[in-house]
Amino acid sequence: MQVSLENIGSLERRLTVSFPSTDLDGRVQERLHELSHSVRLKGFRPGKVPMKVIEQRYGDQVRGEELSAIIRRTFEQAVSEQNLRPVSPPAIDTDGHAKNGEIAYSAQFEVFPELPAVDVASLQVERIVAVVTDHDIDVMIDTLRKQRQHFEDIDREVQKDDFVGFNYAVQTSEQRWPEEGFKRGGSVLGTGGVLKEVETALLGHRHGEELEIDVAFPDDFHNTDLAGKLARMTVKIDKVRGPVIPELDETFIRQFGIHNGSLQGFREEVRGNLERELNHVLSSRLKAQVAEKLAAAYPGVELPRAMLEEQAQSIARIGLEEDQQPSEAQILAAQQPAQVRVRAGLIMGEIARRENIQPEEARLSKALTAIASTYEDPQQVIKLYSRDTRFMNSLRNQVLEEQVAEWVAGHAQCTDTPLSFEEVLRPHQTD
Repeated sequence: MQVSLENIGSLERRLTVSFPSTDLDGRVQERLHELSHSVRLKGFRPGKVPMKVIEQRYGDQVRGEELSAIIRRTFEQAVSEQNLRPVSPPAIDTDGHAKNGEIAYSAQFEVFPELPAVDVASLQVERIVAVVTDHDIDVMIDTLRKQRQHFEDIDREVQKDDFVGFNYAVQTSEQRWPEEGFKRGGSVLGTGGVLKEVETALLGHRHGEELEIDVAFPDDFHNTDLAGKLARMTVKIDKVRGPVIPELDETFIRQFGIHNGSLQGFREEVRGNLERELNHVLSSRLKAQVAEKLAAAYPGVELPRAMLEEQAQSIARIGLEEDQQPSEAQILAAQQPAQVRVRAGLIMGEIARRENIQPEEARLSKALTAIASTYEDPQQVIKLYSRDTRFMNSLRNQVLEEQVAEWVAGHAQCTDTPLSFEEVLRPHQTD
């Protein structure tokens, strides 16, 4: 095998590789001979198909497959000999024909950039620390109970959290809506299902009462006939239903897979779920902060175009349907965060390589269990991941980045900031 290397850019390389055509010819003949013993063709007995027929029927296909196999093998050998680290699979160019007994191809690709020695000692890192308390468990259990509440008819004044059903009509200076009769409406008060003026006016009233309410409809109101207008609303209350929260008993607890209905078992299950959620958020926040700090500390690191394009596409697809393609504007907007992610990823990968940080099997198992726990059949999800190398590689990269982030925090100027579970998981509720 003959190999020549060209630098065609700061990170772009072109390998030209040639190998004896007899390597391909010999392998093709071996494959065709194997086929002659196993292939079944109409009009021929098994194992008696003439080689000429085999060659006519399968020759091109076998040659293409064996050529691809040799190219893959020789390319891997060539990059190893040249001490190259390709970023992504190469673009191969060849006609596959022999010239002077040799078959040649060119492989164009990008390589990982040379990275400087990474010094994290001067980085300022803030690490959030938090724990799940008994109070957090109580709050979650109350939330779960409220999620399973039902409503019953009541005979009292309307309160927050009640469901109120009503008929209504709206009169603006220009028109009545609807033109005749009333529209049907209803909402659980406190959830924002109706305008604030209407919700406030309903409080303290009872079934059967009729109200007149002055309403200022917002400019973005879904009914364009009323959007941005002042109006008088007539509301007739015809249903008031109060919430009934289920008791924290064995029947309720068994709904969550605690078959013996034990309160202690239920609290342990809730604690485990909250701790998984908390640890995931804390780890993600630390990883994001470390990535940002590293990217800012080493702005001169060259970024492979292939990695940038892939990351920008990934960011631009966030929030889109599976079959939707991002627009040029969305991809353009994703360029800056993509640069940060790629630069940080390269540096974190270099730290892992130099410090010999490998994904810990215990953490991989824990991470996989956490993912699987969010599905109805966790064992099926675990099997799916275990059988799919793409899923497992993605999970390994995730765990590795978390370990690198923790290593950086342990070697940087790190300040621990204690927060409560609510401050970490529900920051908008604690403002």
